[in-house]
This record gives sequence, C-alpha cells and structure tokens, in this order.
Amino acid sequence: MAGGGPAGLYLALLMKRADPSHRIRVIDRDGPDATFGFGVVFSEAALGYLGEADPQSYAAIERELEIWQDIVIVHRDVRMPIDGNGFSGIGRLRLLQILRAFCEDVGVELSFNQEFASASDLGSSDLVVIADGVNSILRDEYAPSFGPKIEHLTNRFAWYGTTKLFDTLTLTFRQTVAGSFVAHHYRYSPTMSTFIVECDAATFAKVGFAGMTDAESRTYCEGVFAPDLDGHSLISNRSIWRQFPLVENRHWWHGNQVLIGDALRTAHFSIGSGTRLALEDAIALFRAFEAVGPNVSAALAHYEATRRPIVDKLTSAALGSAKWYESIAEKMAIPPYTFAFDYMQRSGRVDEARLRAAAPRFMAAYDRSRATER
Repeated sequence: MAGGGPAGLYLALLMKRADPSHRIRVIDRDGPDATFGFGVVFSEAALGYLGEADPQSYAAIERELEIWQDIVIVHRDVRMPIDGNGFSGIGRLRLLQILRAFCEDVGVELSFNQEFASASDLGSSDLVVIADGVNSILRDEYAPSFGPKIEHLTNRFAWYGTTKLFDTLTLTFRQTVAGSFVAHHYRYSPTMSTFIVECDAATFAKVGFAGMTDAESRTYCEGVFAPDLDGHSLISNRSIWRQFPLVENRHWWHGNQVLIGDALRTAHFSIGSGTRLALEDAIALFRAFEAVGPNVSAALAHYEATRRPIVDKLTSAALGSAKWYESIAEKMAIPPYTFAFDYMQRSGRVDEARLRAAAPRFMAAYDRSRATER
C-alpha cells in the first residue's frame, strides 16, 4: 500500500485479517501522526458499512464517536435545525491511530517516513495499491495509463479546529462588508470541534487573505464568526487557504496497480467525508478479491465495474453541492428558511417530497415561514 491514510490502512487490515499468509506492507512518506485537518464525519449508512466489513475495528471506532441526529443551518442569525440527518464525528488522527493499532495486531508491516518517488521504490509485489492522496506521486507517474483530470473550484477554504463544542454539524453563513463566508463546524471529540471556513474568490481577494500570515488569517476569521465561537480561538493544523481539487481518473487500474481514496477521486467536503469514501473504496476492493479470488487483473476489473457507478453518483451529487457553494454570494440574499430549503436540495438527490418525509419538523417550520419571509 502506498499511503498510510485511512484507505491504505483499512484495506491492509481487511486483506490481512482475511488471509494471514499475505505479506502486506503500508508505506507512507510522512510520520505516523502527521495528518491534515481535525475531525471527519460519517453518516449512519457509512458506519453500517464499517461495522459489516470489520466488526472489531468498528467497535473501537464507535467508542470514540461524537453523535448527533440533526444538522443546523444558521443564516441571518436564524438557527434552523434539519431533522432526519444522523451523523457522527471522530478525530482524523484518532481514527488513524485505531486503524494502525489493528494493522499491527494482525501483522501488517507499517513503514513511515519512507520517501518514494516511483513505484520501483516500493519493491516487487503482486499488487500495488495507490492510496497516497490528492497529490499522488504514483498516479502521476503513470498518468497516461490512469488518465487523471484535476480541476480546482474557485472558492477558498481553511480547515481549522476549536475548543468550542457544537451540538450538531452546523453550517453558519455570515455576510460581512468584505463579502460572504460560511463555516462548516462540528464536534469530533469531547474537547474539540472542526471549524472549516470557506469564502468565495471575490471575498478572498477583497480581504487580502493571500498576503496574510496564518495568525492574521485566524484572527480575521475569529472576528467574522465571533458570535459562534463564544470567545474560543481557532487552532491551526496546516490550515493554509486552499481551493478544493476535483480529481477524477479515466481508468482506475493499470497492470497490478490500482487507485483508491483521494488519489482516485475527490468529493467536496460539503456532502460527505472524503475519508468515508476512501474507506468504502477499500471495502469495495477487498470485496472484489473475495468475489473473484486471487486473480489480480480480474479482481481490479471487478472493483472498477462494481464501484464506479456508485462513485459516479456520489461525485455527481458532491459536484452539485460544491457548485451551490460557489454561488454563495448570490444565495445570501435569500431569506432564512427559503435559503435552508434551497440548501437541502443542492445536490440534486433530495427533492421536496423526500425532504418532507425525512425532515417533517423542518418542513413544518418552512411552511410556517412562507407567510412571513420576503
């Protein structure tokens, strides 16, 4: 496995547990505790997949989860709970620690701080799993075979943490004299929350974030979201301003090499955790070997054939969500409940009928608001 993130570790665990005779090695260029960001989110459905694939590691993960049943949208200081949205959060580093411990227990070889610039640096093997992230070196080495396409959204975001604890996954929208902002925030441990700040390109330029230090950016964002942070500070962890990369590949495998996780594709964080999708990739690849046996080419073909239709639907929905955020400046003029109603349909997967069935309390409040919102 090239890459010691969630996808590589989880696949290594599943493969080694299924057949202890496999020699499985996970190689990562960074140290074991080097990770970008703070918390990650899982839906109830995603947790179900983890529980089915490996009950033992899931039990350890479940003990660490922060759980909530609603999400909340805040617009013009109106707090609007959306029922029917069960999610859980966990620290990304804690998740990696759990998966590493289980990998060690079953005999997976873990090699950290090991540089590699080519597949040849990994040594010979029957299968090379490329799980080294968005900026994958190995994917780019074989770009003619995989056919990667990478574009960047125009919005900017910075992934912070905070000691302010939030009851639910919350999307807080704020309009300032400089422009439009949104924070994606949720608790992921008893003491910490993720706090992702996003703004459109015009706001980013007007504020002058590109010329600010990390401390200056944090101070500015703390001011924008002062009513929500309640005096708590933002905490950095490689929290530079980024444009979200949209990654896709024409082909998922080549020879004995296969892509999973962010090296394969990305999905905007506004609709689901990339970590969740990476773990589901690992499960799908593992199931492919279960289905067809040790024939590597047959298993990789099966993996792509069965997983690609699912991924295409998810990434299509994620793109719809991302495009909604790209037009945030236009959306800010919409009154609160109409704004929230529009937000919930952003991916194209949730129409009014589905929303009425899943979120009756929100829809009742939305119906009442229509008489007064202008």
